[in-house]
Amino acid sequence: MPTTKTERVEIRQSDDVVRVRQQTRTLAVEVGLSLVDQTKIVTASSELARNTLDYGGGGEVVLEILDQGGRRGLRLTFEDRGAGIPDIEQALKDGFTTGKGMGLGLGGAKRLCNEFSIASKPGEGTKVIIARWK
Repeated sequence: MPTTKTERVEIRQSDDVVRVRQQTRTLAVEVGLSLVDQTKIVTASSELARNTLDYGGGGEVVLEILDQGGRRGLRLTFEDRGAGIPDIEQALKDGFTTGKGMGLGLGGAKRLCNEFSIASKPGEGTKVIIARWK
């Protein structure tokens, strides 16, 4: 799938979560997503960036503008080398949290996107890929 633009943001501190949100919004506007779709992907990116920091011990996100046969979209790939998620199915359930949050993170992010995939191995880290299409 052709990418027309790629950017990388390191996630090492709370300010980086804000940067991820801002960069996601900028690229979502560039893609031409509606305000509702912009808000959805920005919300999902914020949640996943926070998870990358809090549970993954930091990592990075790669943001890509996609162009697939005239269809444009935005794909974000979050990756960390943290503890990993032992039970992905359980982690995707609403109300499940290992922290102090509401437990809407992964499942909520999944619902906000057109595409969602997650791969995680305990002791090796987690990779989450989301996309929103125009």
